[in-house]
Amino acid sequence: MTQNVPDFSELLAGAQHSAVHLEMRDWYGVGEEGADFERFRRTGIHPDLDPDSEGWAGWVPLVREAVSRGVVMRRARVVSEPVTDYIRFEHAGTAVNIAAGEQVRWLPRRQASDIALPGNDFWVFDGRLVEFNHFTGAGDWADDRYELSEDPTVVKLCVSAFETVWERGINHAMYAL
Repeated sequence: MTQNVPDFSELLAGAQHSAVHLEMRDWYGVGEEGADFERFRRTGIHPDLDPDSEGWAGWVPLVREAVSRGVVMRRARVVSEPVTDYIRFEHAGTAVNIAAGEQVRWLPRRQASDIALPGNDFWVFDGRLVEFNHFTGAGDWADDRYELSEDPTVVKLCVSAFETVWERGINHAMYAL
C-alpha cells in the first residue's frame, strides 16, 4: 500500500500530549548507523554520546522541542536475551535519548509472550495516530518504510501493546546487559 506519509518531524510537531515508540527487532541495519555500529563492535565503546553533536542533530532537537511543549516521549524495546551486538550498541547510545528527554524501558522478549503485539515497530501520536515502520529482513528500511493508520481498532491494539510492554519494562538505568 502506497501512502503519502508526512515526515516524522511533522508528525511529532503535531503531537500535543504524547509520542510513544515500540521497537521489537534485535537488529536494525539502517545505513546511517553502519560506521558507528562497526566501530562499536570493534571497540565496545559507542562513538557518539554527545547529544549536541552533528550525528544527533536530526533527532535530539526534535525531541527537545516536543518535550519542551509538554509532549511525553516514551520508547520501549522488546529484546531477545542474550542480546545481540546491535542491542548492546543501542543500549549504549540510549544515554543520548534520555539526555534529549525521552523515557526508555526494555522488556526481555520471554516476558512478552502473552502480549498481542503488532507485526511491525510503530509510533503512536496522542493515542490517535499510528505510524508503522517497515524494515527488510536484513533490518534496513523497506521501500515503503512508513504506513499510517487512524483506524480505531489498530490504534487500540498499538496503544494496548505499548502500555503493556511499558508496564512490564525495565527502566533503562536498571536494565543491565
